[in-house]
Amino acid sequence: MKLYMHPFSITSRPIRLFIAENGIKCDEQVIDLMTGEHHKPHYVEINPNRLVPMLEDGDFRLTESSAILKYLADKIGSPAYPKDLKERAKVNEMMDWLNTQFYRDWGYGLHYPQLFPHHKRRSDEAHAGAIDWGKQNSKFWLQVLNDHWIGPKHQYLCGDKITIADYFGISLVTLGEVIKCDFSKYPNITRWVGNMKKLKSWDKINEVFYSVAGSVKDKQFVAV
Repeated sequence: MKLYMHPFSITSRPIRLFIAENGIKCDEQVIDLMTGEHHKPHYVEINPNRLVPMLEDGDFRLTESSAILKYLADKIGSPAYPKDLKERAKVNEMMDWLNTQFYRDWGYGLHYPQLFPHHKRRSDEAHAGAIDWGKQNSKFWLQVLNDHWIGPKHQYLCGDKITIADYFGISLVTLGEVIKCDFSKYPNITRWVGNMKKLKSWDKINEVFYSVAGSVKDKQFVAV
């Protein structure tokens, strides 16, 4: 198998972490997003989405981080993607919520307009307004994540056992560390993040991510 990815990519990180934690044999092909390699003909030909990640397993290709995690978990029979119908449905629900409700405002509303020039709005007023909208909605979703999904008793997103929803979610949530978000108001999220950071592969997989975060540590951001 081969994973086309970028080590900073928020949607590549969960797959790389799952692969590392489970010792899955998989080659990695870096697609340099910073130089626009994802728009070059050799990549567009195999992935017209012009995005990462993409998994290649023989002549089978799969895009979308959530789908790739499910495929890999099923391929190795991982308990992180339960076979029980209702338990699996809850994992799917959690991943869908993260990918739509949460990530829409958290990533594309609050973070990306501040990190990537091509997400900047046409005017300073529109740009500031979009970021403020993203911030307010992100605060709402963080509270839902803290109070409803995790709650005071659970160690992980779907209970007390790690699932692929945790691999997916931790990459999205820790994006907040780049713009210096304060999670102290969300103790259940803080506890869950701490649990995920105990994974043996965490530091290695996230080395580039934290290097990039360090490179903008002196920049002022709007954060929650």
